[in-house]
Amino acid sequence: MAERDKLIMPIEKLAKENDQFREVIWTGDNTQLVLMTIPEGGEIGGEVHEGHDQLLYFVEGTCTATLGEDEKECGAGDVAIVPSGKYHNFVNTGSGPLKLYTTYSPPEHKPGKEHDTKADQEADPDED
Repeated sequence: MAERDKLIMPIEKLAKENDQFREVIWTGDNTQLVLMTIPEGGEIGGEVHEGHDQLLYFVEGTCTATLGEDEKECGAGDVAIVPSGKYHNFVNTGSGPLKLYTTYSPPEHKPGKEHDTKADQEADPDED
């Protein structure tokens, strides 16, 4: 799906309806908004973003969040703050999909980027 041109969106509804691993829905000069769905037992994958802060807002499901050396359980209604340079991973520990939306500042992905699965993202030459 192409990026949305609206500046007001029902983000929680969009996140709950999303079935793709990643869908970039809006990209500005300094911030990017992305929907994500992590399947039961799946994970985002351990990574570090240099030069990008990331905020993850969980709307459905539960996960174990690893931020640096710390681990914490989180889920719907929680936000995880990942400063630039901080190792992080999120593993779905629930009995259904983990649904969230995330912001990157500045943008991390190409505008309009979509990945149906984590394997699609890993196979994408545009992704690290």
